[in-house]
Amino acid sequence: MNARTEPAPAGSDAIARPPLVRELLLVAGLFLVYKLGRQLATGHTGEAFHNAHRVWDLERAVHLPGEGAVQSLLLHGDGLVHLANTYYAAVHFPATAAFLFWLYLRRPAHYVWARRVLAAVTAAALVLHLLFPLAPPRMLAATGLVDTARAYGPSVYGSPATDSLSNQFAAMPSLHFGWALMVAVGLIVATRSRWRWLWLLHPLLTLLVIVGTANHYWLDSIVATALLGLALAAIPLPHRTVTTAGRAQGGLVPVRARAQARADEQALAGAGR
Repeated sequence: MNARTEPAPAGSDAIARPPLVRELLLVAGLFLVYKLGRQLATGHTGEAFHNAHRVWDLERAVHLPGEGAVQSLLLHGDGLVHLANTYYAAVHFPATAAFLFWLYLRRPAHYVWARRVLAAVTAAALVLHLLFPLAPPRMLAATGLVDTARAYGPSVYGSPATDSLSNQFAAMPSLHFGWALMVAVGLIVATRSRWRWLWLLHPLLTLLVIVGTANHYWLDSIVATALLGLALAAIPLPHRTVTTAGRAQGGLVPVRARAQARADEQALAGAGR
């Protein structure tokens, strides 16, 4: 029998899939910590606006492109800006959840790695939210930008004074962008398709949306990218990966097991000569 079609041997070094119930509870717990952590950062309105002016002035000082250039493209048509608002409101959490679910089912080793990276990035982001509250550009009159969600809909935020479900002064870093970039990186690493680099369109679209809708500054995405880079450097990829080349009839055959099977086959062939 060819080694590529043999079921994974018992006791092999294939990565076991974590228990589903435990993982659901863990992800739900991380989400609750994320929401509670954002709530702890509320109530710093004056500091958030002061920091917003500092970020805006810094971007102009280093000659970053104006966020208004992206927004002007969206405002060419009501349909386009409405689509951007919908993307901002509806894609962030479902896309990340779908990414983790697919990895859990198809790439267990990569799932554990990706979950750890996302948890590390989110934890670091919550610390920054506490240390550096930041009003988004849609709230800063100096930017001259339109709050597209309130003007055209749909909007996920209420008035900052009465919104008890989210912290609107937690613009830096942008977890919208950080999570989207991790989804792309994770899928590129975990798959072998020649088209896998197209996953980078997700963070690219996310970047244009969060800037064009005036929910984030460019610097918010730059800081998110830096945090993700640090997390990826600190949390290594799994040593043994099981990709599409290793899918078998009876399970996933690890790379080491396939190599050993080929060596055994060659040894047997030599002995029979």
